[in-house]
Amino acid sequence: MDLKSVDLIVDRYQEKRTALISILHDVQARYKYLPNEALKMVASRLRMDINEIYGVATFYKSFSLVPQGKHSITLCLGTACHVRGGPKILREVKKLLNIEPGQTTPDRQFSLNVANCLGVCAIGPVMFVDGKFYGEMNPMKAKRLIEKINPKRSGVKS
Repeated sequence: MDLKSVDLIVDRYQEKRTALISILHDVQARYKYLPNEALKMVASRLRMDINEIYGVATFYKSFSLVPQGKHSITLCLGTACHVRGGPKILREVKKLLNIEPGQTTPDRQFSLNVANCLGVCAIGPVMFVDGKFYGEMNPMKAKRLIEKINPKRSGVKS
């Protein structure tokens, strides 16, 4: 793994410990997750214990220690979305991608997550895909959206 980017990121924040969260966000933006090797380098450069770095990386839900897909899907399962069909949508997306929430497809095209609330209850059920909200979702709309993003996903995986 090429870690030159990690050095550049830490340099940009002048090796300040107070910038740890910003550094981790930038590292994750570069690699799509927080690789162990990168975290070790950040710990070394900031003169921090690796356990402190892992503590921050595991505390915040925005960080991932496992590789994420090119496309990120978060399905809301909060009360409003749940009663409007959220679980049916989740079943369809799981079937189509052949993964569970918290996982990434083997080809690293999609990561699937669920949330207790995305804060847009009025348009629920909601899927948040690649930084954009898709409201009034249903299983068929979810399937079409995934197929539009990646046409290779047409048809159901077993």
